[in-house]
Amino acid sequence: MSILKFIGGELNDFIWGWFGIALLLGTGVLMTVLLKFFQVRRIGHWMKMTIGSVTDKKISGHTGEHGTISQFQALCTALAATVGTGNIAGVAGAIALGGPGAVFWMWLSAFFGMMTNYSENVLGIFYRRRDKNGEWAGGAMYYLQDGLGSRKGMHLVGRVLAILFACFAILASFGIGNLAQANTISGNMQAAFGLPRWITGAALMAVTGLVVIGGIKRIARVTEKIVPFMSLVYIIGALVILFMNIGNLGSIFSSIFRFAFTARAVSGGAVGTAIKMGFKRGIFSNEAGLGSSVMVHSASNVKEPVRQGLWGIFEVFFDTMVICTMTAIVVLSSGVVDLGSGTVVPAFAEMDKNTLVAQAFTNSFGSFGGAFVALAVLFFAFSTVLGWSYYGTRSWIYLFGEKTVMAYKIVFVGIIFVSSVLTNVDLPWNISDTFNGLMMVPNLIGVVALAPLVLKISKNYTDRTFRNRKLTPMYSAFPDIQKKQEED
Repeated sequence: MSILKFIGGELNDFIWGWFGIALLLGTGVLMTVLLKFFQVRRIGHWMKMTIGSVTDKKISGHTGEHGTISQFQALCTALAATVGTGNIAGVAGAIALGGPGAVFWMWLSAFFGMMTNYSENVLGIFYRRRDKNGEWAGGAMYYLQDGLGSRKGMHLVGRVLAILFACFAILASFGIGNLAQANTISGNMQAAFGLPRWITGAALMAVTGLVVIGGIKRIARVTEKIVPFMSLVYIIGALVILFMNIGNLGSIFSSIFRFAFTARAVSGGAVGTAIKMGFKRGIFSNEAGLGSSVMVHSASNVKEPVRQGLWGIFEVFFDTMVICTMTAIVVLSSGVVDLGSGTVVPAFAEMDKNTLVAQAFTNSFGSFGGAFVALAVLFFAFSTVLGWSYYGTRSWIYLFGEKTVMAYKIVFVGIIFVSSVLTNVDLPWNISDTFNGLMMVPNLIGVVALAPLVLKISKNYTDRTFRNRKLTPMYSAFPDIQKKQEED
């Protein structure tokens, strides 16, 4: 327990000090500037090629290719891992600790994070390869090893960073993908329905085991059904509250911008409270900069790296700019937070941060509100557990091979029960934040080092797409894969 407290305490404070935030924001700003604000200039294009193309069977239809999923399934699985408790309890916790201003910093991290996630996915597709089972294997560990590691004198550095990333990803799968999710589910089910935590934990453990053992195909089939449904229902519920409190909308957005730059926001602790909580919860939510979602995006049937990069932009946009904003509006419009002082009202000050959103919905819908949020958290968090089980699995295979991967899956599923019965709700979140930050460091070193390559691949795509230039597409770093993709 003392080790866990150190991880969630002193180490967490160090990782999420100015160093971590500067690295995270700096990378997003760098890629945004290098790519000339692509997320703004080409918004019509990436919207059309992502959400605007889901009716195209080439995009959303199931693929019969072994170990490969459709682009839409890749998005849903990535969103399953990102759209979780960070979008509900995480946003509420950020507002409770950092005030309404934390939402502004969450938006800022997402705006620049769009291009970080884009760059990660471009590199992920470019450096992916087939494993011995014929499945696509990709992720930050591969572009660190084969991208950064291919530079003169950087072989050892690239390899070490790749191993560190995979180790941190496995630890993070137990944190962001397990501890925080299962703990939040069991807490909300207990608060809403009086269901003992151990019963929730046992049920989650059993269902997760059935899905996880089936691999990426089964995970993708489940998430492509859960993610659109849960997102739509949650957005509708949030919009109802928004329209019920439409008169407060001006005050809500005013408080977000006003409290983003107060003394409390910028000078509390090692890093300003609002800034720190906004970035931490923003990254917990959309995972831009972690390099995690690259692993599932790399399993897509897409050939063009930039095309999957566009899904990365949409992923961050939808997760933070849409879902997290909906939660923020619910919390700030329901009377849980005093918009004048920016603090949680005294009646709710001692409330578990995981149930603040449930209270916000209850204030608007009565007892039904708490049950609605408990079910929303169940779907959101369960899908996150599934997504992160795949990330942990791919990282384990990278380090130890296929033969022992079942051991990882058994431990992952078993920890769900332990996570569910924990009553210290802050510890799982802090541990998750720490592992997120540890993943972020080697991944962003790789993204920055390979930024010229991302720019080159992107220019190749835009020249062919928007300027009709006859160029050879840049599909892969490996000649054999490049040749096969050209032939297909």
